[in-house]
Amino acid sequence: MSFYSGRINELFLGPLNVGDVLHPDATGESGSLVCGAAIRLTIKLDPLSRTVTNAKFRATGCGYLIASASILTEALKGATIDEASILPTLLEAIFAEHLGDFPLEKKHCAVLCRDALGAAMTALRTSSLVEWTGDDALICTCFGVSETTIERVIESASLQTVEQVTGACNAGGGCGSCQPLIEDILDDYLRTQTKV
Repeated sequence: MSFYSGRINELFLGPLNVGDVLHPDATGESGSLVCGAAIRLTIKLDPLSRTVTNAKFRATGCGYLIASASILTEALKGATIDEASILPTLLEAIFAEHLGDFPLEKKHCAVLCRDALGAAMTALRTSSLVEWTGDDALICTCFGVSETTIERVIESASLQTVEQVTGACNAGGGCGSCQPLIEDILDDYLRTQTKV
């Protein structure tokens, strides 16, 4: 007889994506003072599309943590950076759909996964800033997109909205804090076009 029920037991006995991604682009860790559980999440990105090609975890903890980490890593695979960035807000619903409702005393397992993902996304953004070597203004720190690149994609495709810019070069697709700057660049471009 198993201590866990259904899908929790299945993923505890046969977890998905256990281990470390080779040469990860982002790593996030989280631990609990409540039960002593810990998780490390590693993520690998495609260098061109900036989508998640692989995600793995290592964890010490109960079946709820192992099952949650398995579902999290599956949800990350194929996600764009902007999708991965908003995933922490969706995890509760994703876990409920795949694993059912957690007992109150196990809800911190889902929080550990959310926090590890948040730490990985922060590390990814920080590495983009550290690696930036351009001379012009870095507008989108999530994706490392410069003002010159944004201006170039706007002009080459006659873009008119932030959404179009995001689709063309990812700028504005992460945390969204650069979207007002992109709007300013668009406004400047559109003003010059009306004068021509």
